[in-house]
Amino acid sequence: MGVQVIARLSGTVWDIGEGHVVIRAGGIGFHVRVPSGVLAQLDGVGQAVELFTYLHVRENELALYGFLTEEGLTLFKLLLSISGVGPKVALALLGTVSPDALRQAVVQEKPGLLSRVPGIGPKTARAIIFHLKDKLVPAGAGTAPLLSDADAEVIAALTGLGFSLVEAQAALQSLPRDEGLPVEEQVRQALAYFAAP
Repeated sequence: MGVQVIARLSGTVWDIGEGHVVIRAGGIGFHVRVPSGVLAQLDGVGQAVELFTYLHVRENELALYGFLTEEGLTLFKLLLSISGVGPKVALALLGTVSPDALRQAVVQEKPGLLSRVPGIGPKTARAIIFHLKDKLVPAGAGTAPLLSDADAEVIAALTGLGFSLVEAQAALQSLPRDEGLPVEEQVRQALAYFAAP
């Protein structure tokens, strides 16, 4: 169960830990659990920050979750509405998969892209796609290219080699859009992207 008691939190970063930040606001330190992408964008202690927040209420725990964008918060709440997806899994997913990649996986019904996230098995991935199919519209629908089967193969190859989904997506976006390029060559070029200084 979640409530919007604290919908937005603005203050300075007091402390940064694994999977969370402490935001000082009005003399109070708020412990906020955040996706890894939020941690990566913080410059360090003392930085001013504003987070869109969600207070998750359980019988024996109150937990505050925070996101840099309203879109991140919206996706988090949508994920929590799915049976079998709790805050920990939703946070792991949003920390690994970009909002655009999540939309593409849902729209193209590719559970394999989601089941690479720790804590998400094939059954949960299919449930996420089933429940979000009618709720997510790809950003820039009609203009942004969706993942092709070849793109999905490249991402699968890179994640199989130990790269994260975010890293694999970044490498894929760096490749020239040549429809005739074999998957093996795309993977080779993607690996060159990681080797570049």
